[in-house]
Amino acid sequence: MSRRKIIKKRFPKPDPVYNNYLVSILVSRLIKDGKKTLAQNIVCDALDIIAYKTESDPIEVFEQAVKNVTPLVEVKARRFGGATYQVPMEVTSFRGTNLALR
Repeated sequence: MSRRKIIKKRFPKPDPVYNNYLVSILVSRLIKDGKKTLAQNIVCDALDIIAYKTESDPIEVFEQAVKNVTPLVEVKARRFGGATYQVPMEVTSFRGTNLALR
């Protein structure tokens, strides 16, 4: 049996501007060369453009867009005998959102 400790998933802190977890995850995905403030400015500008063009809450639009592209099922390779089959498996909500934000 394995003696490794089970590591709990750490959730990011919400974004300081919009107080939203999805925005902070998106910012962390956009970071290049450690420039977090630049990534935050890009996301804030994009959300401002959404607010200007749609005249609605940009966070709701962003959450709906992420929800629309979140996959429910993904295929994983499973070996049965000598053959490898692509078996569909249900995706957890956390993994689904991470896949949607990639």
